[in-house]
Amino acid sequence: MGIKAFNHGDDFVNKFVKAIASDSTGIDAVSPAAIPIDGMTATGGIINDYSHPDGKIYRAHIFTSSGAFQVTELGSGGDYDSSIDYLVVAGGGGGGSQYAGNYYSAAGAGGAGGLRTSLPGIMPATSDLLPVAVASYTVTIGAGGGGSRAHNVRGSDGVDSSLQYNGGTITSNAGGGGGTVNNSVDPSTVGNPGGSGGGGGGNNPPGGDSQGNANPNSDPTRQGYAGTDIHGNSGAGGGGGGAGGAGVPAPASPYGPTGFAGGPGVQVDIAGPTSTDFTGVGAKNPANNQYQYFAGGGGGGSYSGDGAAGGVGGGGQGGPASSDGSNGQFSTGGGGGGAGGNNPGGKGGQGASGIVVVRYQIGSVAAAARATGGSISFYGGKTIHTFTGSGTFTTEPNWSNTNVEYVVIGGGGAGGGNAGAGGGAGAYRKGTTPVSGTGTSVDVQIGAGGTKSLSPGTFSGTPSFFGPPITAPGGGMGAPSNGGGTAGGSGGGNGGNGTGDDFPGNLADSVPSNGWGHNGGSGEGSGASRCGGGGGGAGAAGQNASEPNEGGDGGAGIQLPSTFRNPVSATSLGGAGPTSAPTPNGFDTSGKYWVAGGGGGSSHNSGPNPGGSGGAGSNHATPYAGGGSGGVGDYPNCPANGRGDDGAENTGGGGGAGSGGCPETYNGGGGSGLVLIAYPT
Repeated sequence: MGIKAFNHGDDFVNKFVKAIASDSTGIDAVSPAAIPIDGMTATGGIINDYSHPDGKIYRAHIFTSSGAFQVTELGSGGDYDSSIDYLVVAGGGGGGSQYAGNYYSAAGAGGAGGLRTSLPGIMPATSDLLPVAVASYTVTIGAGGGGSRAHNVRGSDGVDSSLQYNGGTITSNAGGGGGTVNNSVDPSTVGNPGGSGGGGGGNNPPGGDSQGNANPNSDPTRQGYAGTDIHGNSGAGGGGGGAGGAGVPAPASPYGPTGFAGGPGVQVDIAGPTSTDFTGVGAKNPANNQYQYFAGGGGGGSYSGDGAAGGVGGGGQGGPASSDGSNGQFSTGGGGGGAGGNNPGGKGGQGASGIVVVRYQIGSVAAAARATGGSISFYGGKTIHTFTGSGTFTTEPNWSNTNVEYVVIGGGGAGGGNAGAGGGAGAYRKGTTPVSGTGTSVDVQIGAGGTKSLSPGTFSGTPSFFGPPITAPGGGMGAPSNGGGTAGGSGGGNGGNGTGDDFPGNLADSVPSNGWGHNGGSGEGSGASRCGGGGGGAGAAGQNASEPNEGGDGGAGIQLPSTFRNPVSATSLGGAGPTSAPTPNGFDTSGKYWVAGGGGGSSHNSGPNPGGSGGAGSNHATPYAGGGSGGVGDYPNCPANGRGDDGAENTGGGGGAGSGGCPETYNGGGGSGLVLIAYPT
């Protein structure tokens, strides 16, 4: 089936832009204004104009057959007059055949066609935007490789796809054909190399794999991954490699009859909304109902069961027993499935043809907030209100009743002085809540961090709230000298109880009404050998002290949800944190956007860890998740670095403790709290 009819011409663009201006995304719906269209004019392929959640209006040219991208006029100037984004996917490899005399093995699948794109974060072979001029540029779409039926012949390789531009050519390499089945050692059982490699054919002697590149995991020119390596013994067919991963590995022999799945493809958000089925533009991922997935590897054949699944992104399914392999999905570059066993003369699936998509910006829609209050930004299709000081969230006349996403963090507690304990972090709450009606006002309070002064009642952090029904208590004070820490959202070091619930380590979990928070660590020793525990963090308890010279580290913090990880805010929102994600449940590895870490404890004496790190950080000099580090002990002296560090502003981090022999005013203050609100733009 071909691509559905898209739009063409200026008449559509005018209607399209007015539709954008009058829809329910927060733009003025009463009197839509004409939005100027800029950018180049070009022909070729199927044309689709669309609005992206980033506020840009794009025109995409979609090529499923060879042709020309012809630029007839450049834009009138500005940011988008002479460069293009691209996706170039080669044809996938065909699946291998079943040898007529060997019923107890099955064939390998074809590898996906190589994939290259200018969109960042998808492939290591990512290139910058391509320059163009008024000229005609050749677009070549590679065909899929044929599935083999012949004895002792692997599947055919696909064909390269390419896109010319002003100064060169982007070429993606064809997918490798899948290995055949044979009852003797033969090179044809090994999958071919390519953009992604074909899977090995199952057999009594060893089969083999093929890699998309010599070093597929780190090669900066990588376009795909290796197919499954078949190790020997009788066995099922190997999966083809995909743009997003290798074919499922085969364990050491012996192994079962089921084929090995193809490697996954990748999603490239370039042709239009990824929630919409533009038939012929990529494949659907059933796991998230999203489209525009490309270059999945084919599934290996099975000799007595079901054939293996092709990789998401158009990979064909492997043939079950007595059946041929399935073809890759049209215009995805997916590999063909390997032939099933017990199938004399069984045929491998055809590899899918490739695709080329060219995209450029022709205009923009000025995002409009539907409420006031805080600092307003736009990211990922959401409007974000960041409150670093108390204020009011007020809905505007264009507000429509909706659930807003929120994060509320209380102020952090101060650390204790004179070999004291670290301050506890403010409680962390997140969730959604409905906001209805225009002109609705919601009070927002940002909790203050505990102070450094000795004034009574000011050491613990104060609550932050949105409502105030949604309240996050402040962190507890860290113990001064030989005293005890106080309770709070997370407790202060030396015995302060956390009133929050333990963080389960999964950002997707619902947050209890009292938020996440933990206890402070315990202190150790007495006199000149005493040292203080770390303050509790939203993500973990404070570390216990260890006499005579080990102040406890502050408890770990939590990374903000992905909604609020706008790269523009990376230097001002949250603090540093781990760069190796502790779990796969919503964390990233940027080392940014961490909040609510506990303050570090301190000690009298110098030693390996005389002042604990904030927020469970590995480096005393680097605050983690906003938690301040404890001062470095060197009794009877008061060293220059004996002061506890303050918790970072607007993180809810606890303050670090002051070291022994220093005045109790050397304690670190807690970091102020934070409130974040987001809703669809």
